[in-house]
Amino acid sequence: MTYRPASWRMPTRKQMEKMAAAVARKAPPAPVRAPDEDLPPEYWRALLEDSRADGGSLNDGEAGVRTRLAQIPRHLLRVGCRRCGRTVEIQKADAARLYGPDAIWKDVGQRLLDNTCTQRTGRHEENGCWPAYDVR
Repeated sequence: MTYRPASWRMPTRKQMEKMAAAVARKAPPAPVRAPDEDLPPEYWRALLEDSRADGGSLNDGEAGVRTRLAQIPRHLLRVGCRRCGRTVEIQKADAARLYGPDAIWKDVGQRLLDNTCTQRTGRHEENGCWPAYDVR
């Protein structure tokens, strides 16, 4: 077994300058904006077209999850599991009949997944499904 210093893995100064020159030739210079300059209209359009721009909180993740069943406009509700890949669908009328029209969709979806969960480990931290709510 030979012992070599760590410097054998590092490129030489000449090699680094050659790589930097090659990268500089390929990449066009990015336009630099002044701090007080207005942002481009494409940026504002993308912000306003974002689904969270209609009053949902950015920290909330998915804004429609915390709504009550009676407030959801769609008639088919879907929740999937990020852990096992299962998807459970239920009609809004059936969910309202089983859980009540004032039930919160997040709680209903979690119950639907838990009732048919196949990923039982016995540990509270790992037990059950990890819901992904389809609120669009």
